[in-house]
Amino acid sequence: MYKTLTPVLKEAERLDYTVGAFNAHNLEMVPAMINAARDSGSAIIVQTSVSTARYVGMSNFVAVCKSMAESETVDVVLHLDHARDLTDIKDAIDAGYSSVMFDGSLLPFKENIAKTKRVIDYAHEHGVSVEGEIGTIGGTEEGFTVAEGQYTDPKDAIEFVKECDVDALAVGIGTHHGQFQSKTKLNFPLLEEIHHAIDKPLVVHGGTGVDEADYHRLTENGIRKFNVGTELLVAWTRTAQEKFGATEVNNSLRNNIMPCNEVVHDIVAHKIDLFMNKNSAISAVTA
Repeated sequence: MYKTLTPVLKEAERLDYTVGAFNAHNLEMVPAMINAARDSGSAIIVQTSVSTARYVGMSNFVAVCKSMAESETVDVVLHLDHARDLTDIKDAIDAGYSSVMFDGSLLPFKENIAKTKRVIDYAHEHGVSVEGEIGTIGGTEEGFTVAEGQYTDPKDAIEFVKECDVDALAVGIGTHHGQFQSKTKLNFPLLEEIHHAIDKPLVVHGGTGVDEADYHRLTENGIRKFNVGTELLVAWTRTAQEKFGATEVNNSLRNNIMPCNEVVHDIVAHKIDLFMNKNSAISAVTA
């Protein structure tokens, strides 16, 4: 089914696992992602940046995700990632996105609260979930650079969720966008403090740089949405370079693009398998 974050993350909390959120850098990737989730028996969050959504067309992403959610018997959330402009968010909601993120993390704290509340009012009126952010994620994503990430202050997180009824909260615990050549040193004591202080599903951004050995510990400390973008982009592009570099110019495009999408399918399936946290006991949280 085509869903919002709320029921998907609630089930993840009840069964003690994390839901993978995968950035689609073009429309070609989407069927491969959703089929991987279907094969794994997991829900999936398909994410787009604003620039990718504008390039492909928001309504086109909506049409593909809705159609596949119905035909492939898989729960799909279509989420607008790191939107900073309220017009972009309104356009995504009006086009049929089921979830949006307002990233006010670089704004003064009170302004972040005020604008997040405006987004929540409009989104919840239209049955759409909202992710907010406290703290910042370092690195570069879609041409936007934050030189140094800033850890989330637990006191700010407490105040933020009191004021803003977000459906998920992204937190800064040391991850970086665009990191794929090294691994991140996560601040687990900070995450544990935030997790014990607030009752909201938590989100990790910059997930490509996170060591897979840390996934279980993240899940056990309230991470219910885990973003993966750069790893997919790098794998798709490397495969495309290899295939297009060796092809005849009159060879069908699909023969070069299908292997790129197969690589995406395999990465998504692998990540979902880890996120499912299969060796943990089922959480005592009731449905």
